[in-house]
Amino acid sequence: MSAPTSSEHLLVITTVDHDSEAGRIANEMVEQQLAACVHILPMGTSVYLWQGQIEQARESTLLIKTSAARYPELQEWLLRRHPYDTPEIIALPITAGLPDYLDWIRQCTR
Repeated sequence: MSAPTSSEHLLVITTVDHDSEAGRIANEMVEQQLAACVHILPMGTSVYLWQGQIEQARESTLLIKTSAARYPELQEWLLRRHPYDTPEIIALPITAGLPDYLDWIRQCTR
């Protein structure tokens, strides 16, 4: 098995303000093969600038493992279903990892 290139896999990050929303989004993404795995981190506090004001909010962070090929569809899907007007959607390349795990991501997001 050859090692996948760095552009094949992504870690996508988003946040939501309810645990139930995080679970719903995660389940749907995996069910639709937009993600191989979504890790939901517990609620934490986000501090951010929004419309000229410093805001604070309790949010869950979703760490989404997907293939670069599925990212455009994943982004559009998140934009349609996300509860925020301007959601955080950040995609980071996975530059290295266990080859079997990276292959599993590729297989799950075909």
